[in-house]
Amino acid sequence: MTSSKRHGGLLGWITSTSLVGQIVAGLIAGVLIAIIAPEFASTLSFLGDIFINALKAVAPILVFVLVMAAIANHRQGSQSNVGRVLALYVVGTFLAAILAVVASFLFSVTIQLQPTTSEINPPGNVLEVLFTVILNIVDNPIHALLNANYMGVLAWGAGLGIALRQAKENTKHVITDFSLAVTALVQLVIRFAPLGIMGIVTGMVATTGFSVLLDYARLLTLLVGCMLVVALVLNPIIVWTQIRRNPYPLVWACLRESGVTAFFTRSSAANIPVNMALAKRLNVSEDMYSVSIPLGATINMAGAAVTITILTLAAVNTLGISVDIGSAILLSMLASVAACGASGVAGGSLLLIPLAASLFGLPNDIAMQIVGVGFVIGVVQDSVETALNSSTDVLFTAAASIHQENQLAQAV
Repeated sequence: MTSSKRHGGLLGWITSTSLVGQIVAGLIAGVLIAIIAPEFASTLSFLGDIFINALKAVAPILVFVLVMAAIANHRQGSQSNVGRVLALYVVGTFLAAILAVVASFLFSVTIQLQPTTSEINPPGNVLEVLFTVILNIVDNPIHALLNANYMGVLAWGAGLGIALRQAKENTKHVITDFSLAVTALVQLVIRFAPLGIMGIVTGMVATTGFSVLLDYARLLTLLVGCMLVVALVLNPIIVWTQIRRNPYPLVWACLRESGVTAFFTRSSAANIPVNMALAKRLNVSEDMYSVSIPLGATINMAGAAVTITILTLAAVNTLGISVDIGSAILLSMLASVAACGASGVAGGSLLLIPLAASLFGLPNDIAMQIVGVGFVIGVVQDSVETALNSSTDVLFTAAASIHQENQLAQAV
């Protein structure tokens, strides 16, 4: 009876506690074990290795399937009335990535990475980067999946998605179901993140001491700082270009009513009803917000672009790889595209970091260590990222609506 109650209590805690709470518990447990019983560090670090390998297994197929499904199921003409909103989404995401690159150059941070047996081949200049990208794009699709060649995976996913746009609806339904199945597998892997993070932190702290936690704090400060600049400086400037008046009342309204709820739910999809209700109160046309809000929850990912860019450049800085301006711009473009393809699961943007890391010749072992670091700081990072992404959906929708009203008023 007692054993059953304890077992039920443990299962009850696992099912009732959020993933964030479990990750915090795993993080604290990892630090305490490294301090109290460092002799168990090597054993527990095996949990981190399992988690990283599981991420390595699902990430390539996730990129392939999500991109293919998104393009195959895209309906022509479905966004004709929200073209301006889409343009704002694209511009905002790209400028956020540019900001992250500039911040990474100004405030260089590094992270603790484990040695790898894989060979690192950093590019010499942007032309070499482009040459490598082209060769990777035309790679054999099976080879690309097996060797985690994300450029090849992305290219084949996009190509098949375009070809399948003419397929029958039943075929598209199968592709959608397959995409949902892969996403479910990813969610299953991420559910084990608390154990994996406990293993990662235990091994890191036991090996390098508390300096690794200081590195995490610096990295998190840079990430959150960039996202705050996007929310409070960059987005208001973009909105001003549309409404030509003080943008901050609208910005504050969106942050207060959308950003706060998104911060705690950590899901842009779950925040869609909140954003649609806010858009209605802001007198946005239902024809516009009924399309732009759900679409923004999928492709408007300025926070994800910041995360992908900064984490990638932190690893590049750690390994001493030089980055020229051309490569930085190319990274910003790729991070923007990758961010638009981020899955809706918690930490989904982190799984697209290997795509950006491949630009600099980083092997998959290193890329997945970066993803692991992302999960450690994701307790705060993912909440801030979601708050930025979701509040920007309704912000840009309202700005485009006001611009449209101003144009009509001037015409009259």
